[in-house]
Amino acid sequence: MRGHISSEIMLEAAVSAAKDYAGFVSDHDPDDGNHVVPGELRRFLARLRLLHGVPFSYLIPDAALLPVESIRFFYIDRAWTDALVQGALSVGTISSADRVQLEAVYPAIRSEVDETERSIRETDDQSLLQGSGGTITGFLIRSRLVSGWPNLHVRGYLRDLQPDDALTTAAESNPDRLKVLRMERLAPAVLLVLFDGVPAVVHIEEPRQGIQFGVRLDKNAPATARSAKVKVRDNQNGNPVPPETTFTTTNSVDVPFRRNAPGVINVTELRKRLAAKAPNSGGTLEPNEYALQMLCFPFRQVFGDPNGAAGARYFQLDQFKVSVSMEKWQATVASNLNKVKP
Repeated sequence: MRGHISSEIMLEAAVSAAKDYAGFVSDHDPDDGNHVVPGELRRFLARLRLLHGVPFSYLIPDAALLPVESIRFFYIDRAWTDALVQGALSVGTISSADRVQLEAVYPAIRSEVDETERSIRETDDQSLLQGSGGTITGFLIRSRLVSGWPNLHVRGYLRDLQPDDALTTAAESNPDRLKVLRMERLAPAVLLVLFDGVPAVVHIEEPRQGIQFGVRLDKNAPATARSAKVKVRDNQNGNPVPPETTFTTTNSVDVPFRRNAPGVINVTELRKRLAAKAPNSGGTLEPNEYALQMLCFPFRQVFGDPNGAAGARYFQLDQFKVSVSMEKWQATVASNLNKVKP
């Protein structure tokens, strides 16, 4: 008896085979177990979801959309990134049967890529998040801050956990803190950050490592006539001369620059000005006292403060706290120096 096999029967058989394939065939990945999609392909598709390899002109078609010293927050359209993934998968589909098979197995592919996109940016000692893909948000910042501090700290929170000027101890696994899916400098002064969720508050903070010295530039002064100030501190305890939130003639000095070099500080003249105004300086500054005056602690910019009570646009962290008196410190140094004298 001769049977007749139609194209419809063939397509149904192909779909059934594809569904069976997704049910029992798996690729073992030593990092995250068994999957239908091979690990190399899963990670490639997840990186596409996070805009890796997408030309920057597709994200910002005109430079006027991201002017100098600006930040832009956005949502990622899941339909757009899913279409990007589907386009990459369609490269290997030639016939109608290929497309039908891809449609049958696509739910399994999408589920596995959802999980993989959360492991592209690995964090130390943090458990991997699992589940279906949620809303991805992020921001682009174009600023000299990015080029000046390549190791910026960025944190996103579902709710305000702490005062804007307090140090944070919330790990990325904290349920109120959002996982950073991608953080990358696309250019020397352009930073892209993607969050797994919608943040209520975002902190952008200078790196807290090493010792930094600095002055406060006047943003309204032209580059050819740069103007800056330095807050004065008490030499005995390191406390800033009040008021702490504003610059006045009593709590700060103007920073002198070298002649014909507006970007180069005249450190000798600045030392004289600080010595004349700093409390308990004795009219001069030793090297360690000069360093105390010039300490510049990390700053944090807060976006989306839900209380709206913060008057400052940025917050200085890790304020200097003296635990040993100057007299005791000087006596300890003198004693140790006497021990090493021949």
